Amino acid sequence: MKIRINNSERETQAATLQQLAQELNLPAKGVALAMTNRMVPRTEWADTPVTEGCDIVIIKAVCGG
Repeated sequence: MKIRINNSERETQAATLQQLAQELNLPAKGVALAMTNRMVPRTEWADTPVTEGCDIVIIKAVCGG
């Protein structure tokens, strides 16, 4: 299916946000996901379905000042 991640179209077979995070090799900490302008807590990733055309934003924590 086609989805958008950080404004770029991408193909995925992931059925949930957790599967998508694994597919993208996202780190276990320091990453947040938002779907359709709503932050999704990590505890809900396994239960949050990824659907055709959904818009996902990946936010990575960075150090610095």
